[in-house]
Amino acid sequence: MYQALKNLSPAQQVGAMFVLVFGLLVLASVSLFLLSMREHEDVQAQQTHSERMQDLSKLLRTSWVLIFVFWVAWLAGDITRLVLFALGSFFALREFLTLSPTRQGDHRSLVLAFFGVLPLQYFLVGTEHFNLFTVFIPVYVFVALPVASALANDPVRFLERNAKLQWGIMVCIYGMSHVPALMLLDFPHYDKQNAFLVLFLVLVVQSCMVTQHLVARYKPKTPVAAQISQSFTWHSWGWGMAAGSLLGTVLAGITPFVPGQAFALSFVACAAGSLGHLVMKALKRDRGIPIWQGQGKGVTGAGGMLDRIDSLCFAAPVFFHSVRWYFGL
Repeated sequence: MYQALKNLSPAQQVGAMFVLVFGLLVLASVSLFLLSMREHEDVQAQQTHSERMQDLSKLLRTSWVLIFVFWVAWLAGDITRLVLFALGSFFALREFLTLSPTRQGDHRSLVLAFFGVLPLQYFLVGTEHFNLFTVFIPVYVFVALPVASALANDPVRFLERNAKLQWGIMVCIYGMSHVPALMLLDFPHYDKQNAFLVLFLVLVVQSCMVTQHLVARYKPKTPVAAQISQSFTWHSWGWGMAAGSLLGTVLAGITPFVPGQAFALSFVACAAGSLGHLVMKALKRDRGIPIWQGQGKGVTGAGGMLDRIDSLCFAAPVFFHSVRWYFGL
């Protein structure tokens, strides 16, 4: 598989990946539709079956969204691609900030975050100022936002309010901005194929999350943190890690990695993504927000954006910096 993909031209690789990815999604959609038509005479069994179909539909919709965004980003120009991901960060941050109320003293910081930090972070990515864009938010924004809040002269829950905003910026802007940054890394003998790195990352992380959810659903074990997540068990996590890492090894041919490197980097990305997803669940529980129910709309009223990309937001910066450090880019 590795040599077969390596021997294909870039155009052939694009075609092969398009047929493979969308073919699998169509097959999964048809299979799910047929399964949803099954009926059970027992009311309890029918209700359980319906809940399982809703969970699977939610996972499938998330996969469709992530892959669709990738192909749009592939076809778009550099500026359009950055705008697309910046809009994703905007709506994700908007959703995150609805998890708890804000005060009038936060308005300066919020304006600065949405209309200052966000566009500047993506500008640094687009202009390939890698050294600056990796420290801009963790260092400069970390200092500047609390200053803006302090100047608003509102000390009520000052630490809590600023911590919430800092968390939202780190996850929704900093984490997400590393996805288009992957397309700008300069690998030797890998010209104009960097979009495959984004596809690689999306596929391995999403396969890890889907496998983890399915194993936890159909082979339940004792949850590691029952008050945070019923689906996170060491058993399901291990299966998810194995599925994502092995898929990454198989897909090494579309990357600048050899199979061993692809396995290690996939493992790192899956670990960051799955554990990050657990952290985001903990944050939602802390704010009293229930788990998404697959109803097509997030309970925060912002379309459930974070539920679709939270694992990717945690995996992208870890994957990006691991790749950049290992290859000395």
